Amino acid sequence: MSGFGFALLARDGAARRGRMTTPHGTVETPAFMPVGTAATVKAMRPADVAATGAEIVLANTYHLMLRPGAGRIAALGGLHRFMGWSRAILTDSGGYQVMSLAKLRAISEDGVTFRSHLDGSEHHLTPERAVEIQALLGADIAMALDECGAFPASEDEARRAMELSARWAERAKAAFRCEGALFGIAQGGIFPALRQEAAARLREIGFDGYAVGGLAVGEGQERMFAVLDATVPVLPEAAPRYLMGVGKPADIIGAVMRGIDMFDCVLPTRSGRTAQAFSRRGTINLRNARHAGDPRPLDEACRCTACRNHSRAYLHHLVRADEILGAMLLTEHNLRYYQELVAGLRAAIERGALEDHAGAALTLIEAGDIPPL
Repeated sequence: MSGFGFALLARDGAARRGRMTTPHGTVETPAFMPVGTAATVKAMRPADVAATGAEIVLANTYHLMLRPGAGRIAALGGLHRFMGWSRAILTDSGGYQVMSLAKLRAISEDGVTFRSHLDGSEHHLTPERAVEIQALLGADIAMALDECGAFPASEDEARRAMELSARWAERAKAAFRCEGALFGIAQGGIFPALRQEAAARLREIGFDGYAVGGLAVGEGQERMFAVLDATVPVLPEAAPRYLMGVGKPADIIGAVMRGIDMFDCVLPTRSGRTAQAFSRRGTINLRNARHAGDPRPLDEACRCTACRNHSRAYLHHLVRADEILGAMLLTEHNLRYYQELVAGLRAAIERGALEDHAGAALTLIEAGDIPPL
């Protein structure tokens, strides 16, 4: 579609270094998208999100259609103006909520009927309505409606969800009329043959980008990587590849090495609100009493506000005192860590040194934090 493009700049094995062009600026890939569910990245101001290095954020179609409503956001100038974010935005389709709100919904060939978790009101979401809502929001990248199957699921159950998602994807493509891009989502559970069939069907329909959905739902890293090994080679080389809802730093590193370009996950922001900080040496729990007298920064190599200006002891105090500043500082730190993680992967791909870079990064993560003296 006009306003969107993707160029591959370098390769290192299966890994790719690319650049997306969107109506609201470029996005360097591999890229990590902070999650702004309700048109806000929790505990962060938009300018501070941008300062971490983020060039694109994710917003949630399901939640925004219920509150404040896509029509209201459109009347107020679109999602970018509404939330004060001038860079790119990807909106999901509501497919994940189809799974997570299983007790409140019914799926048919036409779409999904569900009751709002806010007030119990009934809504009907179809592939056509999903792209219409995302157009009203003004998304740079919209996602086709899919059924994100639960885990565990039988092969028959996974096939049914995959085939329904493929039919919905075809309808979404036919209905899409926007300046930005539309991505299709490959489902199929943990079954490689189903994943390959889903990828081939989406490729035949033709999308601006391709997502692998339905992972990071309890299957574990080994199974997730096996799915990627089977799926990614079937996806078009010339389009971006997006692994939805992932994830932990080691998951991102492994997925990039398998040819994935885009990621999103609530982990860095949720962890920031629950006293967990990511560092080159793994996750640090600031509730732990060992930090009460520790004058060191979280990570000496990090240049975020927390690491430049505050000690672990102060952050521990904020967490134990339940001060809002603690969540703000740790969230900023975690988002910067994730942006520096993908920036390092981009640079390593450009140098042709990804394997060594990834091995060193994983070794530090597995080694864990150094205790105070």
